[in-house]
Amino acid sequence: MPTLYLVATPIGNLGDITIRAIETLKSVDLIVCEDTRVFGKLAKTYQIEKRLLAMNDFNEQSRMQQVLLELTSGKNVALVSDAGTPLISDPGYKLVREAQALGIKVESIPGPSSVISALTVSGLPPDKFLFLGYLPKKENKRRESLANLKRIKDLASFTAVVFESPYRLLALLMDIKSIFGDIDIVICRELTKLHEEVRREKLSASCEHFSAVSPKGEFTILFQ
Repeated sequence: MPTLYLVATPIGNLGDITIRAIETLKSVDLIVCEDTRVFGKLAKTYQIEKRLLAMNDFNEQSRMQQVLLELTSGKNVALVSDAGTPLISDPGYKLVREAQALGIKVESIPGPSSVISALTVSGLPPDKFLFLGYLPKKENKRRESLANLKRIKDLASFTAVVFESPYRLLALLMDIKSIFGDIDIVICRELTKLHEEVRREKLSASCEHFSAVSPKGEFTILFQ
């Protein structure tokens, strides 16, 4: 039976890959990735020589049909993201749904996740958390999402986890401060990489820092 494997890859340090993930990537007929150049670094490190197909937010629909044809013809396919566990704020959900509808086996090869890594080093309670991915880009929609989150948090205790790009980080922090007040916040950057940074401080201190220092890298933000 053909199988679609969802293979988690390192979020930074290339050493953070499982033996099972390497074995799976070497065994399939096709590897679907967001960017062949990004995956190429991992492939070179572990001598993974397989046919690659790029599928991203811009070509997901057309490439999905191509992958489904591969699967229905009996080929085994691995899906990877640029970093971490596939589908988490990355393309792939539609492919999984369509593959399952066709009776194709879908199997997860677990591994690194920036959400879980950030939770464990944050110092915030990790037993209950709500992951929201990337909040809306438009300010009014973003503030509306945060206001809704505040109403939920007034009823239950959990750690909120969101992703943000360097371009909107400061705006997001200022929006959180205006709605939640000057709360404690944890900001993780470049986890597992050489310049890993975990900031634990008041929101006002974060806003002051990133007003003076231009943000670089991708950010995982946690707060209660």
